[in-house]
Amino acid sequence: MKLRHYVWAAFALATLPAMAEEKDGYKFNTVVQQKTTPVKDQAISGTCWCFATTSFIESELLRQGKGEYDLSEMFIVRQKYLNQMADNFLRHGKGNVGQGSITTSWMTAFNQVGIVPEEVYTGINYDSPVHNHSELAGYVEALSAEAVKQSKNSPQYQQLANSLFDIYFGKLPEKFTYKGKEYTPESFAESLDIDTDDYIPLTSFTHKPYYKAFEVEIPDNWEHQRMYNLPLDELISTMDTALENGYTLCWDGDVSEPGFSFNNGVAINPDVENADLYKDSDRARWGQLSTKDRLAEVFHFKRPYPEVNVTPEIRQQGYESGKTTDDHLMHITGIATDQNGTRYYITKNSWAADGNRFGGYLNMSESYVRAKTIYILVHKDALSQELKKKLGI
Repeated sequence: MKLRHYVWAAFALATLPAMAEEKDGYKFNTVVQQKTTPVKDQAISGTCWCFATTSFIESELLRQGKGEYDLSEMFIVRQKYLNQMADNFLRHGKGNVGQGSITTSWMTAFNQVGIVPEEVYTGINYDSPVHNHSELAGYVEALSAEAVKQSKNSPQYQQLANSLFDIYFGKLPEKFTYKGKEYTPESFAESLDIDTDDYIPLTSFTHKPYYKAFEVEIPDNWEHQRMYNLPLDELISTMDTALENGYTLCWDGDVSEPGFSFNNGVAINPDVENADLYKDSDRARWGQLSTKDRLAEVFHFKRPYPEVNVTPEIRQQGYESGKTTDDHLMHITGIATDQNGTRYYITKNSWAADGNRFGGYLNMSESYVRAKTIYILVHKDALSQELKKKLGI
């Protein structure tokens, strides 16, 4: 969602395989990695929610034996903008017309208008080699505000909105030919045989009852999606079981922490306070360093360090204090370990394949995921029968 991440990618190193090892620094071993489609680039647009969900759905199609697809993100983004503008009007300007959103918006738009392949609708109809919504977002806000000011959802307003998106994204295709067969966006969606009700959002917070669904209090949840609340350990074990059994996960969380380094291909949550966690050779030296110096050393990302034992209470404190925010969606595709045996989640990002030396992927430590996850989305068949029973699904 945050555009600044694209700037980081511009200074990245050359591409290597997602789990490449280095002589110095982090050395990763892949435990499990599911099938994925190529990494794409959201560029200068706050559309991580769409890139992550699209990637997740493309992996679902691979898992289900339906073949490899490259689906159009901007076809979905366009409809999401229209939905936001309609919602904002009815809320008298108190809605959300920003670029960000969550997986729910993908599912809603897919059910409304279908989808098309990327080759049919790239969504770049302006003078830019990459997605750039800076100018478009300003016009969306201005047009939405004027409709509220006029207190009139007129046909002309609808025409203006669609014309705006025609200018920036291109006109919508009524029919198209793909691999020798003619489709409409709706019939193409039907051919994919995706049931959006099969996908279950899971979260973990202590301020709501476990095994019940509730509306997570984040600004981008403007469609008021309810998510099932699990104990933290059960959320993590559900993620692990899914990944170990052929499924992938769509992940929403916080990437604003200094431990998140896309350039270095890691997201870590180091424990710099407890010197007892360090080896004898490090303990004495570590104990003499200030907290500031410890953090400076850790965030050079030269090697793994011990990580925080994240409890439900620590996680909740981060959420309630505003330290843990909802600012990025990615696609978790596997599990890895480092040279110390620390567990990580292999994560596909949407900041370009040449955005770092891991081919556009990164590895998020289990501690980081425990602390910074807002929610995950997973196919219901990845859940155990016991958990389904607890959730009533």
